[in-house]
Order: sequence, then C-alpha cells, then structure tokens
Amino acid sequence: MDAPVTPTIRTSAKAVVVHDGRVLLQRANWEGQECYFLPGGGQHPGEPLDEAARREVHEETGLTVTVDRMLWLREYIGANHEHAETEASTHRIEAIFHCTPEGDPGQLGGHAEDDVQTGLEWAELEKVPGLNLLPHALRQPIAALATGQPSPGYLGDVN
Repeated sequence: MDAPVTPTIRTSAKAVVVHDGRVLLQRANWEGQECYFLPGGGQHPGEPLDEAARREVHEETGLTVTVDRMLWLREYIGANHEHAETEASTHRIEAIFHCTPEGDPGQLGGHAEDDVQTGLEWAELEKVPGLNLLPHALRQPIAALATGQPSPGYLGDVN
C-alpha cells in the first residue's frame, strides 16, 4: 500500500493589473494549450504578500505597480481536481490583488518570465470570460471589475 501523500502548502500572490478598462495577462503555452495567466508567483519567506505581488509583476512584465487592495483568496488542492493522481501533493494558496501601473503601461518586458510564458497582452475586461484564462474560476470575477461589481472574498478550492 502506498504511503499517504502529505501536501506542501505554497503561498503565492497574483496581480489583476487594470488600466483603462483592460487587464494585463500573460500569454502562455501550458500543457499543450494556448492560455492566459495572471502575473504573479511564489511568496518568499518573510515577504508580505502584497510585496510578493509587486515583485512578481515587475519580474514578469517589467511594470512597477501600486498594490491597491486584495480582491480574492483562492486555493487549489490538487487531490480534489482533474489531475489528482499527479498533483496529490499540491496545495496552493493565492492572494489575488488589484493593482495599477505606476509608469507607462505600454512599456512591457520582464527580466524573469515564466518558462511557459509566450508574451504579455492587455485584454478588455469584458472579453475575459471568452478567454482561456486559467484558472477558469477567475474569468467572471475579473470581468465584473468592468462594472465595479467584483465579489471580494474567499473563492474556495477552485480550478
């Protein structure tokens, strides 16, 4: 009998960078599909989550941002989802922050892009539900920012 898997919890910070009705997304090729992700990544020990979001956005996009407020908290517990057999040890907790660019939002180009990243794109908030944004559970809440009606809070264990 296999020993039970003990997940390691990884905390990270993601950024919903909004400017002129558009959100900044990373284009990516992940597991054979073209998709989008929010910029962001892992928190360093001793680093506040809002600073992790700011650092990750700068590394991946080249933008310096102001972190305005936390929008959502999302979990992903791999054992509960589609790839449970390979992701049983995965447990991520993501703080997702609303951010605004401090400089020219057209000056993009980070120095530490993710391996799967193929580019950066400003997408209209209203069009986000039609994009292959991962995780899919973020598409509607992000689109709701266009009308000022986001539902803040805990999103749960969503894929």
